[in-house]
Amino acid sequence: MKPRLLFSLMLALFQQQAYADDSILHRVAIDGSKSSQLGLLDAANAGMVGQKKLEALTTYRPGELLEAIPGLIVSQHSGEGKANQFYLRGFNLDHGTDLRTTVDEMPVNQRSHSHGQGWTDLNFLIPELTARMDYKKGPYSSTTGDFSAAGNAALTYANRLSQYITSMTLGQNAFRRALIAGSPDFLDGSFLYAMEATSNDGPFVHPDNFKKLNAVFRYSEGFANNGFNLSAMFYRGKWNSTDQIPLRAVQQGKLDRFDTIDSSDGGESHRYSLSGVWRRTTSEEASKLSAYLIQNGLDLYSNFTYFMDDPVNGDQFSQPDKRVTSGMNASHTWHSHINGKNTDITIGAQLQNDNIFNGLHRTKVRQQLSTVRQDHIVETSLGMYLDISTRWTESLRSNVGVRHDQYRFQVNSDRLENSGTANDQITSPVASLVLGPWAKTEFYINAGRGFHSNDARATLTTVDPQSLEATQKSPGLVAARGLELGMRSEWISGLQLSLAVYRLDFDSELSFVGDAGTTDAGRPSRRHGVELSNSYQATDWLSIDFDAAYAKGRSRGVDTANNHIVGAVEGVAQLALNFDKLGPWSGALRMRYFGPRALTDDNSIRSKGSATLNGRISYKFNPGLKLELEGFNVSNRRDSAIDYYYASQLKGESASREGVHFHPLESRSFRLMLVKTF
Repeated sequence: MKPRLLFSLMLALFQQQAYADDSILHRVAIDGSKSSQLGLLDAANAGMVGQKKLEALTTYRPGELLEAIPGLIVSQHSGEGKANQFYLRGFNLDHGTDLRTTVDEMPVNQRSHSHGQGWTDLNFLIPELTARMDYKKGPYSSTTGDFSAAGNAALTYANRLSQYITSMTLGQNAFRRALIAGSPDFLDGSFLYAMEATSNDGPFVHPDNFKKLNAVFRYSEGFANNGFNLSAMFYRGKWNSTDQIPLRAVQQGKLDRFDTIDSSDGGESHRYSLSGVWRRTTSEEASKLSAYLIQNGLDLYSNFTYFMDDPVNGDQFSQPDKRVTSGMNASHTWHSHINGKNTDITIGAQLQNDNIFNGLHRTKVRQQLSTVRQDHIVETSLGMYLDISTRWTESLRSNVGVRHDQYRFQVNSDRLENSGTANDQITSPVASLVLGPWAKTEFYINAGRGFHSNDARATLTTVDPQSLEATQKSPGLVAARGLELGMRSEWISGLQLSLAVYRLDFDSELSFVGDAGTTDAGRPSRRHGVELSNSYQATDWLSIDFDAAYAKGRSRGVDTANNHIVGAVEGVAQLALNFDKLGPWSGALRMRYFGPRALTDDNSIRSKGSATLNGRISYKFNPGLKLELEGFNVSNRRDSAIDYYYASQLKGESASREGVHFHPLESRSFRLMLVKTF
């Protein structure tokens, strides 16, 4: 669908008869963003973010919606269409490893991906449809499984909107966005639709020229706990990339900080999905069943070392990835009330299959020169879990669970030596104890075992596709073990406070390096950390949120002089002021601090910290018409969005040189949005 056609459809729908329905299926989530969470959660690190709080975020890109999770940083080191970079709990999570993300029960992480394990592309997300986000951190839940050792984010779209939405946004750097959404009555339920078109050049010398088309269609009947929905989603994106550049070239005046070296870098991607969720709840039991079919495609062209490996043609490479992911999640809960003890017993199963075709090719100006490796992968997993929650007394409750996962990896590679079938399995027990509330304060003890899966190719590769030297196979599943103490308090009127202290051990940080087609054998690791989260309703019109986190990540079993984990986030903080109910005015101001990180394992080279100030101000002309101004990097800081330290070679340099490479934080920009609801 062309953007011009989408604008025409918006204008036509703008003329339709007004429609409003306040019986939103997720009304509790929408209206309850400030409601008490005492007695509902098993850890201080978990929570639910409602629609009002999500709407208050000023986000430069859709993936930044996840920054509503305390302590989580969402960054970018390339073009807007590429998956974001995530940081949490002492992890540089790359493009999603160890941060499990789902949208309406569908997994977003893509395993055995050509560019990086757990690839999490959230460009298909439409924030206006997001009714709630539930999050957990640490391996303390039997229901989440793969990629969730650091955290889990589950986003849920609304089944019905209270009113039609039409919005148009214009901004600097050729930013354009148009959205139409509504949910009229249809048959015995409602039909939700949303269509979005976006374009953005960014502040770069070689414009991103990012173009996105996005659509969601959903039919639903019933209510949130007794009903079903069927959904179809369509997303396509295309972009140019300004990847990270060497700091030395900028310091020498050879390159502008917003310039690029290989202007042919970029890519295009798509995501099409069909899914459904069915729920049934009575006073004695509850059942849930969901199924999905997702077709993902990516063509990605990158050049991070420029002319180091090939001084003639350059070092650009392509990473095509096409896959069909199918799966089913089922759970059943029994509610027991024996001897005054309330117990919920849940059993569940999660089945997923990925049929993947991916590769790694050397290219020049997006034209293929040679093939490093090419593979057909079939990866299948079955996870089964038991979860038991019991309220023993008014001030004591517990949760125990166990999960068992089985994986089958099948690889047909262009090299027979790297082909075959492998299997792995892991059992993960978890336990939580909650004491209180006393004086509106609860205390938590959490312990658990989790895991992440490695790339299927890593489990079978015996010959390095780059050097052609022998290499060792990697395990399919890597265990993580966590311990945590926490507290949550609402003792002070209007203040919700949570505090958590944790330790997380990984047996190995093995990962598949898609840029090289090989396995990076990481060392065992340990992370200690502390997290503080505060939400304060200061007045009827002002709320204040302050989050801060610090983590210390080290490799185990090595010399302490070289035990830093490269890129591991240390200190992060966020301060947000939100005001509303000031007549027609509302707005927000948010400062985000992203602390320095070690760029080498001896900590001799470190990144600098960065601070970002974003804000918005809105004026309502009437209940159905709003004008909003958003500002990004308002203080115009010249910080890095991300930093790396590695060797590269520029054209004209006689040899490769090690140094810092960075992607700049976007310069100050503003966007003006007109929203009509009816």
